[in-house]
Amino acid sequence: MNTPQTRSVLIFGGAGFIGSNLAHHLLTTSDARVHIFDNLTRAGVHYNLEWLKRAAAGSGRLQVTIADIRDARAVEKAVAQATEIYHLAAQVAVTTSVADPRFDFEVNLAGTFNILDAARRCGRQPFLLFTSTNKVYGDLGLGAPMVTRTNYIYPHHVGVSESQRLDFHSPYGCSKGAADQYVHDFARIYKLPTVVLRMSCIAGPRQFGTEDQGWVAHFLYSALQKKPVVIYGDGRQVRDVLCVQDLVRAFDAVRQHLGTTHGEVYNIGGGMENTVSLLELIELIEEMAGHNLRYVLDERRPGDQLVYITDFSKLQRATGWKPEMNLRQTLKSLWSFWDEHQEVIGQMDRRIAPAEAFAVAAELSGRAG
Repeated sequence: MNTPQTRSVLIFGGAGFIGSNLAHHLLTTSDARVHIFDNLTRAGVHYNLEWLKRAAAGSGRLQVTIADIRDARAVEKAVAQATEIYHLAAQVAVTTSVADPRFDFEVNLAGTFNILDAARRCGRQPFLLFTSTNKVYGDLGLGAPMVTRTNYIYPHHVGVSESQRLDFHSPYGCSKGAADQYVHDFARIYKLPTVVLRMSCIAGPRQFGTEDQGWVAHFLYSALQKKPVVIYGDGRQVRDVLCVQDLVRAFDAVRQHLGTTHGEVYNIGGGMENTVSLLELIELIEEMAGHNLRYVLDERRPGDQLVYITDFSKLQRATGWKPEMNLRQTLKSLWSFWDEHQEVIGQMDRRIAPAEAFAVAAELSGRAG
């Protein structure tokens, strides 16, 4: 049985990009028990599980449950002993949400409800952090931007704060936005200590990067493999980029300041100092790689904001957090990950057989690594 001092951390989506970074941080810097709950559908996750198994080093602190957040019974069983819950599991692509809105709804909204309801009924009042998205703000209503050779600019825009009106512009925006409102309201109605982080672009190691998710990694890996990329729109779209290690530090900061952060919603991203357009990122990657990245243009995708820059000042005031890694450092960390895993990343278009991923996780399931 857990003592009051023992952290029992449950990470939904724990084998994924952000989840595995969080799990590794906990395994290497704390004495927390780490329970990963993942359905193992994303390419590359079994490599992350192997990495985490090595980090656990027979300590008895790592457990893996292979299941889906749409399975309410499996969620309830996992939540029962958790003191902290990080809900990172999601359908993450706008394009997928447009093609299959029911699947998007069932994962992002119904799955989130399963987690919240289990946390409400478990009797332990666990801390629950939910990662939402900047897509809940829609097109922002900023009007027509200034257009330069490489980017869009709103001269007087200093970033999007939490006071920005919610305005869902895709099934993905709807499902994530509705989910983050449920998380926010469960803090008010049921007194659960929940926090919502509305994330901008996150990048860094353990990100295998595809066209639909992880565009910074996708662009870098494509350049290193001398493969072309598709740009949807004209490439002048601007985002702020946050390194995943800085995001994990924010998770810690939010938990450590729970007296202030309980029940709050925060925007998180790299901010004004870490903004880049798609075309500017390509130029930076070309400078670092020493050769051109070929690309073709296609139609702009639904729900795509021309400019999104995070105002993270509310989070900074509450916790003292701010980004430490700049964009170039983030790219270097991705490049280092590529150097160590380029053969794996080069094969990411070939899906890992589920049986192979299952075999790795089954070795960990129900016990520690």
